[in-house]
Amino acid sequence: MTCSQRVSQWTETVSRHLPHLSRPQAVVLALWSLGMVLTGSCGLSQVSAMLAMLLAQQEETLRQRLREWYYPAPDKAGKQRCTLEVETCFAPLLRWVLAWWPEQQKELALALDATTLGQRFTVLCVSVLVRGCAIPVAWKILVYNQQGSWQPYWQRLLAHLDGVIPEDWTVIVLADRGLYAPWLYRQIVAQGWHPFLRINLGAKACVQGSDRWEWLTHWLPAPGEQWVERVACFADKKTRLDCTLLLCREQGYEEAWAVVTDLPPQQVHGAWYRLRAWIEGGFKDYKRGQWGWHHTKMLDPERAERLWLAIAVSPLWVVGVGSQAEVTHPAKQLDQLPPTHIARQTAGRGTKGPRGRELSCVTRGRLRLIASIWRDEGWPEAALWPEPWPEQFPRARKQSAAKQHKQQKARERQRVKRRKRKAARRMGQGKGKKAA
Repeated sequence: MTCSQRVSQWTETVSRHLPHLSRPQAVVLALWSLGMVLTGSCGLSQVSAMLAMLLAQQEETLRQRLREWYYPAPDKAGKQRCTLEVETCFAPLLRWVLAWWPEQQKELALALDATTLGQRFTVLCVSVLVRGCAIPVAWKILVYNQQGSWQPYWQRLLAHLDGVIPEDWTVIVLADRGLYAPWLYRQIVAQGWHPFLRINLGAKACVQGSDRWEWLTHWLPAPGEQWVERVACFADKKTRLDCTLLLCREQGYEEAWAVVTDLPPQQVHGAWYRLRAWIEGGFKDYKRGQWGWHHTKMLDPERAERLWLAIAVSPLWVVGVGSQAEVTHPAKQLDQLPPTHIARQTAGRGTKGPRGRELSCVTRGRLRLIASIWRDEGWPEAALWPEPWPEQFPRARKQSAAKQHKQQKARERQRVKRRKRKAARRMGQGKGKKAA
């Protein structure tokens, strides 16, 4: 199979799942994502050089073609050029994920989080979580430290995905305590999904059937256990929430988790919140881990949003290939080998529990795609095979003395800042004092 045939095959896949794109837009998106997979970079120079060598085309021609793809229409050469509207791709991207999802699996985990690129960009991202990876399906890129609330951006991102997932599916939406807001909880519920949002322990709640308000720490369970009840959370009437409150604490963990959701108490487990960490691993992949976005020279957030479409399609492809490869990979069967076999001897005594993945689905999928080119085979099959949601917490890792000292210093700085803020408020509210 020639390189041109491979590009045509992948272009047809992209066009089929993103049918609203024009043919030129789909072709260049296919080129971008293919070049990223082969180079392990989203850099324009590397991608254009690789594709030029593979397709026997002029490097400068390809470079200009790839560059103009994320330009707005006024900056493009020609009179019939149009701007790529990224927001129109969010719902089709999520449908693409569902198309590769097994029919019998009707559970989906989404994560909301924000990341920064130095002091240049802030990215708000909604990602699908699968097999330790995060696939972005909606995002908004802002100028770093841009003034104003993030609420309208999050609402718009979630609204673009509304109605895509069938109603009979169970969808949980996870977010860290820095993103919690009553409006976010209510919008997730309004879309038929289930919020699974972490909150701070410095709040009060009232158990259903009682009129006594207590601090959340009042119900903290013993290490290794969880406490879950229907409550009215937050004493302030403006922010009060009727919800299920989940508290869990594990031995060796620095803090306990407090999570609010609308699911019944008997249907939730605190270990589900472990899934949220996968989106942070996804951010690492987009930057220094896989695609090298942290090296970008872009300054325009709108152009960066269009480039992120290729950064979204690339992990979707490699995770799909890696997920399919992982489930078809023969499992290790050490217990069937003789006790003196070298494989059993080098595996250790098994006192530390089963090992995790040796390769992420992102890495395994990318290697498999590259190997298919070397072996002159067609593109390998891609499918997303989710794992059951976790019901146990991993054993806490022992922290080094240096890391403990660093965290202690950080906590001390936070205490100093809080004391200074309180002192400033007292000075401003004092009798005869001028407000700061």
